[in-house]
Amino acid sequence: MAKKLNQLAEAELFDYSELSAGEKALVDVAIATVDNAYAPYSNFHVGAAVLLANGEVVKGSNQENAAYPSGLCAERVAIFSAGANFPKEAVEMIAIAARPKGATDFVKASSCGNCRQAMMEYESKQEQPIQLLFVRPNNEVMKTTVGDLLPFGFDSNSLRGNS
Repeated sequence: MAKKLNQLAEAELFDYSELSAGEKALVDVAIATVDNAYAPYSNFHVGAAVLLANGEVVKGSNQENAAYPSGLCAERVAIFSAGANFPKEAVEMIAIAARPKGATDFVKASSCGNCRQAMMEYESKQEQPIQLLFVRPNNEVMKTTVGDLLPFGFDSNSLRGNS
């Protein structure tokens, strides 16, 4: 007999003013980094800011390429840069902001599957959750974790048959 498996994602919605000073600072970096995007094909600009355990903040923005699969999303640019430059530091939090080129308002956007998987790898590697902050319209910020964003995620335990 089949068993039903439920893994519900959880997220909370906050007004920017309700965030802690540290969360606001990280969100502000992600928002500022949106302008660094190279997105001549999609015209969709994304900025990400990764907060490490040592207090360093690593920025990333989406970088497109005419050969579409060759580009990278902001989240992967930031988290891979953090891993390359600070390999022993845990990732505590990632803020992400997105808006179409020329727009002033941010949109309800969430990380793509590739970015979710890349962030899951770091969460698995450090064996502690990574907090995510998604900037949304109307001065709102959605808080969740990588694990909630990618239920039934594939990690190193899956390779060993321990999932």
